[in-house]
Amino acid sequence: MYQLAAVVAEAALLRERVTGSRHGVVAELRHGMALVPAGDALREELTGAAGTGDAAWERVLAGWSAHGPLAFVRAGFFGGDGEQSAEVWRDGKLAWGPVVDDRFDGPREGWPINAALARLGVRPSGRTYAHDPGRALDLFDEVGLGMERDVADWVAYARAGRTPAHVEAPARAARRREEERALAEITPDLDGREIMALLGIPPGPLVGAATRRLRQVRAARGPLSRAEAEAALRAWAHAQGLGQ
Repeated sequence: MYQLAAVVAEAALLRERVTGSRHGVVAELRHGMALVPAGDALREELTGAAGTGDAAWERVLAGWSAHGPLAFVRAGFFGGDGEQSAEVWRDGKLAWGPVVDDRFDGPREGWPINAALARLGVRPSGRTYAHDPGRALDLFDEVGLGMERDVADWVAYARAGRTPAHVEAPARAARRREEERALAEITPDLDGREIMALLGIPPGPLVGAATRRLRQVRAARGPLSRAEAEAALRAWAHAQGLGQ
């Protein structure tokens, strides 16, 4: 399950808007952006009434947007089905939307939240999905809107002073461990004795480093002939300054 209701804008703008608010918290995202979880408690505090589509809430969005552009985004998914909506406010008035989508059969950049983020100036960084390296992150994931799963989680994230780095560091460490484990299972195309003979080096850490390099090459290119393995190892040794 995934649920979101939030105001997204540059972090500095949102910090200024919630100063003095009892329920307003700012959750840091990437690209200098942040979000304010728009739960019932905050909306009631700011408008005096629950709800997200009433005139009072729109006056809040209009007032905030007089200080800089922002997006009000919502999403709800369960079991792969759901919808998302987004609208952009600028200069005290609604500038785009609201746009709602529950089919997601068009280009990803046209999905409401991605389109709203683009209108706020967010641009792709070139990062790709770990599970699909050929596909660039869409803007939803670029800024990190998938880091938490609902409004309550975002409030807890903000109150704990967490940042994307806190979320990403354990994931990066886990990926590195998995990559090293997978690499260690690869049989290099030259063994330790052959490496020492080819490079003229004694047993020691350099042999381990050379073995690791051959595993990396095999992981990237597949099994190598002896000539290919020796050429790859000589190129690596030259780059390390060995034999110079």
